[in-house]
Amino acid sequence: MSFTSEIKSEIARNELKVCCKKAQLCALIQLCSTLTISNKQFHLVIKSENITTIKRIYVLLKDQYQVEQEISVVKKMNLRKNNIYSLKVSTSVKEILEDLTLYSSKGLLEKPMASVVVKECCARSYLAGAFMAMGSCNAPTKSNYHLEIVTQSESHANFIAKLMLRFDLPAKVIVRRLKYVTYLKASDKIGDFLRCIGAFDSLLKFEDIRIQRDFRNSLTRVSNCDLANEMKSIKAANSQMEDIDKIKEHGRYPYLDQKLKDVIDLRLQHPDASLNELCFEYEQLTGIPISKSGMKHRFVKIAEIAEKL
Repeated sequence: MSFTSEIKSEIARNELKVCCKKAQLCALIQLCSTLTISNKQFHLVIKSENITTIKRIYVLLKDQYQVEQEISVVKKMNLRKNNIYSLKVSTSVKEILEDLTLYSSKGLLEKPMASVVVKECCARSYLAGAFMAMGSCNAPTKSNYHLEIVTQSESHANFIAKLMLRFDLPAKVIVRRLKYVTYLKASDKIGDFLRCIGAFDSLLKFEDIRIQRDFRNSLTRVSNCDLANEMKSIKAANSQMEDIDKIKEHGRYPYLDQKLKDVIDLRLQHPDASLNELCFEYEQLTGIPISKSGMKHRFVKIAEIAEKL
């Protein structure tokens, strides 16, 4: 089972308040159904590849409106050959759509009335229904975090984005293949969305894997940083050794200032040491503390003498 299917299965099991059932069914019907008119009679056909989503719609319709529903299954003929589950409602369709604020005297509406999601609990249930209908979320094992809900109209996509913003979820809307996608990319915001719709088990799984990956990535960055610093120290030490060899070859060592001689002697004794380590050794040897910049300044003087030679 994919991570998206796990989320949908979990939120489909959540108990809802009476007001929240209407909000969730509103999202499910608008995103999963098509409306047909035959012999002046409305027919509502609801389709989904996710059996959990269809079961949820069936239960909510039965509970809210006590309507008869025809159930059918068709296998797709593409490579995956997934099942498509359908529900057909032929009675009280207009009344149902009007009650869900999806139909008015002007016809079908592109987005529901604000009254459906005026309560916070109803807004959460609507988002859960929208995700069950047309949502998807990349598995946390993947490196790119992405959660989206696909809609048919721009106004509906913006409605969902505005609804997310009520829960501090700054979603964006893009057009993809003539459809509108409301999406989140930040991993922490995806976690907040899962919490918002009541997918707590999926949230724990998502956060656990995300934290493990972030920890491993942090260790890798620290290791790479340490390695880069070590290589830089080795390169600097080799350059200093070359300068010292040049000074000794030309017989200039006896005429140097004692401070420079002390630094040269330390470098010869510790050819692989970093500047910080040389500072520590210098203080141990002379009893005089020296800063890293002070040590570096003396090696610069040595390099200038070697350059003249």
